[in-house]
Amino acid sequence: QVQLVESGGGLVPPGGSLRLSCAASTRIFYMYAMGWFRQAPGKEREFVAAISYSGLTTNYADSVKGRFTISRDNARNMVYLQMNTLKPEDTAVYYCAADLNAGSLRVGPDAYDYWGQGAQVTISS
Repeated sequence: QVQLVESGGGLVPPGGSLRLSCAASTRIFYMYAMGWFRQAPGKEREFVAAISYSGLTTNYADSVKGRFTISRDNARNMVYLQMNTLKPEDTAVYYCAADLNAGSLRVGPDAYDYWGQGAQVTISS
């Protein structure tokens, strides 16, 4: 069993930045690919970004390319999502997730094995 805990959400104005963090409680964190998803009210959960177990490969949704950066620190069991140039449409609950298929960068939520509880991100002036 893997526990994931997100932090770093909040309220920022349009154009601002936030960094989300996700702490994983597993000794084999380095074996998981990790992803970030988000869910806005009344909408389905959608893929944001993913990173391979090594951190060498990443994948992004078109809507966040060039603005968001996913990274990981395997020594600290952490994955991050740096979000810049935030827009009101980025408002959502953001979830981190772990995928046992370590090298893949899958975009479907059903592919992920473990989920955090979510962190609220609100972009508003």
